[in-house]
Amino acid sequence: MEVTVNRVLDAKGLACPMPIVKTKKEMTSLEPGQVMEIQATDKGSTADLKAWATSTGHQYLGTLEEGDTLKHYLRKASAEEEKSEVKHPHVANLETLLEQINGNEKITVLDVREPAEYAFGHIPGSINIPLGELEERFDEIKNEDNLHVICRTGNRSDFAAQKLTEKGLQNVKNVVPGMTEWTGPVDKSH
Repeated sequence: MEVTVNRVLDAKGLACPMPIVKTKKEMTSLEPGQVMEIQATDKGSTADLKAWATSTGHQYLGTLEEGDTLKHYLRKASAEEEKSEVKHPHVANLETLLEQINGNEKITVLDVREPAEYAFGHIPGSINIPLGELEERFDEIKNEDNLHVICRTGNRSDFAAQKLTEKGLQNVKNVVPGMTEWTGPVDKSH
């Protein structure tokens, strides 16, 4: 398969949210219809870039794996196709989440990071469904109420919260800024 690429972005070695941050910046220099190849090593970058492309109107063309490198292909949208990036309107901060957990309130914490990230430290009792698996594993959480979605920085969880709300779930909150600044209890069991 031969893909004509107008720009190559090296995002190898970068973790979420940096592949998306760099992609956003580079995308502005492309003309509508042009294609960018984003080279990344972060396994979560596939779901992240798919979700970002969907939320902005750009077209996610696909991903090829070459060894440890993921090559993602995005087509820049025309002005008519492009839409302003949407953020999930319902947000909870880390302090509020910790208070709810300590107060034994009935909440469900959904961690949408990759399994390796989750294994190295997560909120006790949280459910791990990586962003890329959310669609096919929706039944596992479809009856949850007061759902708090968390990731490493708040980007993937934002996409996940939007997707869950679109599927009809009520009372879904994106937890910001994410596990990078979580000071509450951490479980490191798998």
